[in-house]
Amino acid sequence: MTTRDQVRRAAGSERDTRAPAGDVAPGLPERLLAARERKGVDLYRAERDTKIRARYLAALERGDYRELPGAVYTKGFLRNYALYLGLDPDEVLLQWRRERGAPPEPQAVIAVPRPIAAPRRGLTFSPSLIVFALLVALVIGFMVWLGFQLLRFSNPPTIAVTNPAVAVLDVDEDTTSYLLEGTTIPAGSVTVKTADVESRTNADSEGQWELKVDLRRGENHFRITATDPETGKQAEAPVERVITVPFRVIEAPTLTVDQPADGATFENGAIPIQGRTTNAGTVVVTAEYLGPATTGGKGPTPPPPAKPAPVSVKVDEDGTFNAPLELTTGKWKITTTASSPEGKTTSLARAVTVAFKGVNLVISIDGGRAWLKVWVDGKLDPKTGAAGKVLGDGKTLTFTGKESIEVRTGSSGVTKFTLNGVPLGSLGKSGTPETWLFAPPDQPVMTQRR
Repeated sequence: MTTRDQVRRAAGSERDTRAPAGDVAPGLPERLLAARERKGVDLYRAERDTKIRARYLAALERGDYRELPGAVYTKGFLRNYALYLGLDPDEVLLQWRRERGAPPEPQAVIAVPRPIAAPRRGLTFSPSLIVFALLVALVIGFMVWLGFQLLRFSNPPTIAVTNPAVAVLDVDEDTTSYLLEGTTIPAGSVTVKTADVESRTNADSEGQWELKVDLRRGENHFRITATDPETGKQAEAPVERVITVPFRVIEAPTLTVDQPADGATFENGAIPIQGRTTNAGTVVVTAEYLGPATTGGKGPTPPPPAKPAPVSVKVDEDGTFNAPLELTTGKWKITTTASSPEGKTTSLARAVTVAFKGVNLVISIDGGRAWLKVWVDGKLDPKTGAAGKVLGDGKTLTFTGKESIEVRTGSSGVTKFTLNGVPLGSLGKSGTPETWLFAPPDQPVMTQRR
């Protein structure tokens, strides 16, 4: 694309982002939130797909840019998130700069070529000689270009790290960042990956590059590679560096809980407990029932559920943890506690509500075999099909519907049900074929469907 085309495109993009007269254009945070909701994913799914921390995505959707590491990271996050949501990244970055009151980035200036001066009268050449000379020049130029391209495509870019020069480096306990430096091909793209962050920078015309990275206590693993932007080839051997920030012996663990958010509502009982901690070996998650969920449904108030057993998980090498927790309908207080090897602890609490939407039915076979046939919202479910399906002992199937789920079982006594997180157990006797209709908030009822 020529410089003229780039300028026209930038100008057109700026005109397209302006709101029509009399309308109020949505802010960038509202656009990102609306685009994610249209895509039908939550922050946890977006985090997995984009490799961007959920709290950074949430900060972008709130417009709280102070929560982000810096302007360089913010622009990278906005560009990647816009591509993931199907938005124009250049338009998103332009709106971000405009809403922050920052001056727009300088645009390329179109250089108008000077008119060609009339050649001086001199030696004259015949048309055939001129054509021959042009053909020779074109052939020579093509051969030079072809050789250059073959050389570039055959050789991958190199990557070297000059700072730190050693593979493993220990720094002071108060160090929070480090400037990585190295060399690669001129204008090469350098990527630095950690367990949960991917950062990029470009080398200068001499192949020199540098990138400032954040450090946390413990081992910080960095995997560094380079890409030739012209050929797309990557360095054959990425370089790895480990920078260790020691823990203070008397320091209590630090704890950050990314999921769940305080006050969040879940439409099923699978609650992801995710976060990061330092100076801790284990994380324990406990749940306390606070009362029924106010969903506006009818029916009697369910009895308090049994207290869930604490969930204990080990902290990964990079300081992250993931502790899945299963809860039934109601309001809950979830407490996450990180413990250091010296016995010091740090805890954080989150209040969540579990209010099942629609019908969530878990069918498990316990004590034998059973033939099953299932209708979801009045239609046969493909998991069992029109002929039904035989499940062995210990097998489990999960079905989700908007209004109702109907189950035909060949042995009611070995078929156990869990409806919207509430265990119902078996509803009949072993060897007895029965059909049950589940349409909460009503109680399950037996039907005659076969």
